[in-house]
This record gives sequence, structure tokens and C-alpha cells, in this order.
Amino acid sequence: MAEATQDEYRAHQDTYQAFGKLVLFMILWLVLLLSTMALGLVGHVPVLALLLGIGGTLALIIGFAVLG
Repeated sequence: MAEATQDEYRAHQDTYQAFGKLVLFMILWLVLLLSTMALGLVGHVPVLALLLGIGGTLALIIGFAVLG
């Protein structure tokens, strides 16, 4: 089996970390989505749920763009 070079190892590590960030983003966004759906449907506060959903989504995107 061939040895991996340092460049290949770094590329693989960068890809792995990027995939981990994507998975973390999707988990956080799914939790946000489910909580806003519960707030809007069960809590009968659809306007607050809409604002929280839009604001939270923008905050997640900006947070991951700045930190990533």
C-alpha cells in the first residue's frame, strides 16, 4: 500500500473538517427548524416563529461563514 504524502494528508484532513462543519450546521439548522415549527404550530405564535426562523438561519449562516 502506498504511503500518503503530506499534501494528500492535509487535503484529506481539510475535507474531513469541512464535512464536519457542514454536518454541525445541518444539525443546528434542523433543531432551529423544528423548534420554530413547534413554536408556530403548537405555541400559536407564528409571527415570532417566523422571525426566529429567519433570524436564526441568518445567524447560523453568518456564524459559519465568519468562523469557517
